[in-house]
Amino acid sequence: MKSHLIGFLMNSWISFSLALYFHSGEREEKCIIEDIPRDTLVIGNYKVQRWDVQIQDFLESAPGLGMIVTVKSPSAEVQLSKLYGPQGTFSFTSYLSGEHFICLQSNSTRFVALAGSKLRIHLDIRVGEHFLDESVVQAKDKVNELNIKLEHLIEEINHISKEQNYEREREEKFRKTSEGTNSNIVWWAIVQTLILISIGIWQIKSLRDFFISKKLV
Repeated sequence: MKSHLIGFLMNSWISFSLALYFHSGEREEKCIIEDIPRDTLVIGNYKVQRWDVQIQDFLESAPGLGMIVTVKSPSAEVQLSKLYGPQGTFSFTSYLSGEHFICLQSNSTRFVALAGSKLRIHLDIRVGEHFLDESVVQAKDKVNELNIKLEHLIEEINHISKEQNYEREREEKFRKTSEGTNSNIVWWAIVQTLILISIGIWQIKSLRDFFISKKLV
């Protein structure tokens, strides 16, 4: 019963993922920004196809076509820079919390002379996902299989905990920023009020001096 329950939890668990596609010219770098917690595994899968706008059709990627994958941390440090084929998988583990830049760029200029030639890149990014090795699971007995699934579930729980801690940090930072802004607004309102009062007093004094000089009072 426990094994079925854990299996259900594992099958129903969905890690955060981002699936998209975009068009890119030859040697044109395209980047996406991912807000990732610290110590989180990120796995990306991509596939590149040529898209010829003139004939409105897909063509398979040419031999030798590759993609340069570059990952920059929030501190602008290059965490990954590697040449892959027309389709592949890359992975990295974040060591800082914040916005990571994931960039893809073609290494080919073979079709640059063709008007309207584009590359269509399918990209799937999964954040905090841990995969079970099915071959290992099948080779073990039920007790060990249950232990492996429990370890996998613990990893997923740890990832959720990291996500929650990161969200708390962001909320705390946002709260401090909001409090600072509100405090500045209050002080600015006080300064404006003092300025208006000072101007009013100065105007009254000026009028009084004017009336006295004209002997109207």
